[in-house]
Amino acid sequence: MSTQKPSIPKGTRDFGPEKMAKRNYIFSTIKEVFTRFGFLPLETPSMENISVLTGKYGDEGDQLIFKILNSRLYEAKNKEELKAEFDKGLEKNINSDILTEKALRYDLTVPFARYVVMNRNEITFPFKRYQIQPVWRADRPQKGRYREFYQCDADIVGTDSLLCEAEIVLMVHEVFKKLKIENFALKINNRKILSGITEIIGKPGCETDFCVAIDKLDKIGIEGVLKELREKDFDEKSIELLLPILHLQGDSKEKLEAMKEILASSATGLKGIEEINAVLEKVGLLGLTTSSLEFDLTLARGLSYYTGAIFEVKAIGVQIGSISGGGRYDNLTGVFGLPGVSGVGISFGVDRIYDVMEELNLFPEEHLDSTKILLCYFDEKGQQFGLPLLTKLRAACINSEIYPDVAKIKKQLDYANKKQVTYVGIIGDEEIKAGKVAVKNMVSGEQESLTIDEIIAKLK
Repeated sequence: MSTQKPSIPKGTRDFGPEKMAKRNYIFSTIKEVFTRFGFLPLETPSMENISVLTGKYGDEGDQLIFKILNSRLYEAKNKEELKAEFDKGLEKNINSDILTEKALRYDLTVPFARYVVMNRNEITFPFKRYQIQPVWRADRPQKGRYREFYQCDADIVGTDSLLCEAEIVLMVHEVFKKLKIENFALKINNRKILSGITEIIGKPGCETDFCVAIDKLDKIGIEGVLKELREKDFDEKSIELLLPILHLQGDSKEKLEAMKEILASSATGLKGIEEINAVLEKVGLLGLTTSSLEFDLTLARGLSYYTGAIFEVKAIGVQIGSISGGGRYDNLTGVFGLPGVSGVGISFGVDRIYDVMEELNLFPEEHLDSTKILLCYFDEKGQQFGLPLLTKLRAACINSEIYPDVAKIKKQLDYANKKQVTYVGIIGDEEIKAGKVAVKNMVSGEQESLTIDEIIAKLK
């Protein structure tokens, strides 16, 4: 058999033990905050029926869905039959169920909406769930953008209360405070305000095209956005009315007051401003004194299912896109036959958060999830003495292992150093006679002779 050079698909990554320890630190931190705020865990399948996913993310999002080729195509008897199946599918439509009936999930929100509808009789509303799983996008890989990545979502469905938005603001602050990402901007806007803007510039009903273009402001700049809007049939009069709004200056309060006047003729737009003011008031009542929250009327978020408040978080001083985002969706369950169930949620992008923490050197100094003590020995007798001690260490919830082979002590100590194990317990004839272990701190070099009970007390 010929050998081949191993590789992985572009936009995917392997995570070795050190990286996994850091990722697990992020996962456990976020999970602890979710749990403290009353969210319950949920998982959904990696693949969904393609009909569940398509039509929920807008045209651009739909193009990034990873479709799965029907397995029966591979079961064709010959190449001619296989080609005929393909041609038949392509003639009808690339989304035809002749070619594909399933796809990898694009996000966690749409599968969650599907789950809510299928399990509505067992769910207690309002329903608060968190979900930490990978998602897939057929995107062009680049820094901070991957084809396979994890999302950590928390959503509340079954209530219109704006207290949910305020709690999300608090939760975002709590997560980043615990991860020590202190310099960030949490931006908030409302889709109703964006709808109001389209009304007053004479383009009512064009919210989707408007939001998709505005969402690219950071990437393509104001001229790029205006070019895209012109291509979507926004005339020069509309552009002229829009420009002063996009250039609006001031703090959140000043911009909200200015928008109140600009949107005076739009009931939808005024409703959006009212909702944002209510969220800001509740955030204050909940006691958030050092808020990174700011109103940004150019925040759009490209996904088409958002209907109310929208959020986005960016780390300041790091060249990485948004590290968290979300918003209110009023009728996502409606497409699955359960109308009128409003929801709001937030998603934390673990891969980008990891990159930010790595760049800013924010991971804890101690080696996360590592072995605390490695038992070493000179001969078979030492191994036999060490095995019952190993069981006691693990029973005391101390991460511990014993070197598996009878080998030179230097080799065992080298192993401990490479694994960044803090302590080694060396077992020789003298230690066996005394019923003790020579415990060496691999960082300071200090060594002392201790009984198993003394070791447990020291390491705990």
